[in-house]
Amino acid sequence: MKKRSQFWHIVGVVILALAFFGGLQAWGWLRNNRLPAFYGDAEIYVNEQTTPEDVINQIKAQTGIRWEAALREVFEQKEVAKYITPGHYRIKASNSCVYVARMLNNSWQSPIRLTMSGSLRLKSEIARTIGRQMQVDSAEVAQALNDEVFLRKFGFNPTNVYSMIIPDTYEIYWDASLTDIFSMFRREYDKFWSDERKAKAKALKLTPAQVSVLASIVACESNYTPEYTKLAGVYINRFRKGMRLQACPTVAFCFDFKPSRILQKHLKVESPYNTYKHAGLPPGPICCPTKAALDAVLNADTASGYLYFCASTAFDGTNVFSKTYSEHTQKARAYQRALDAAKIK
Repeated sequence: MKKRSQFWHIVGVVILALAFFGGLQAWGWLRNNRLPAFYGDAEIYVNEQTTPEDVINQIKAQTGIRWEAALREVFEQKEVAKYITPGHYRIKASNSCVYVARMLNNSWQSPIRLTMSGSLRLKSEIARTIGRQMQVDSAEVAQALNDEVFLRKFGFNPTNVYSMIIPDTYEIYWDASLTDIFSMFRREYDKFWSDERKAKAKALKLTPAQVSVLASIVACESNYTPEYTKLAGVYINRFRKGMRLQACPTVAFCFDFKPSRILQKHLKVESPYNTYKHAGLPPGPICCPTKAALDAVLNADTASGYLYFCASTAFDGTNVFSKTYSEHTQKARAYQRALDAAKIK
């Protein structure tokens, strides 16, 4: 009787032990595969040199990890150090340890939002804007913007490449190649130039390339979008009459936009972009023209017959427009008197 009792006691202990260890295994599987492993969302960036430890540190810097030891164990089991793939990854609080390991190993990337904004007047600015947000080096971008052979693949060249890059926010994978990035710009350029917009350009007797050049000048002339159509009208009217555009931004372009004001000495520069010396349009855009500026040209106020404009005496960033040179001279003098009265040089 005693031996039977001991036997069942041992059986009971074994069953309890098996249940305990089975429970531990079940808990470990559940924790690693199903339970949320993080306290919040995180966005991590992985390059060729990134290690699993780097990933953990990036996550910890943005949010807490509920099961850090378990995450390390899963990373080791799934050989993340061997299979980790460069890219941008968006980790959610609800993700499990195993899901994140698979995400890294299988390149389940999330696209980033590449924002092309600001003046984008110099190629160096374009390169820095892309380099700051993408894995590609800004020096490579700068070189590509001046590479005749590379740009030819997209139908552009170093002179007119500004036209292809329309300021906007784009979705693209962080580790995209230069070719991928420029292909995206070309696709979005083609989308912008719908049949309707092409028809508007044709009605103005302008090509899309000419529209881009005029739009770049308009965008550099003013930050006040509501008067873009009037500014565009002035330049189109002057262009149609064979007048020199006499656009200060085109002269500023010759000096990499360094002068805060365009003076008489600047107007003497010998360049095809100097629209004070040369009639017609400059060889290419002087910045990446915005959609607002492009549409302003396509919907330009040419009917008003304005041929001149100068800054307003209100000093509010707006301009006043004139049809005749004598009227323009009066308004320009009024603006100069206002500058003198305000002691602004």
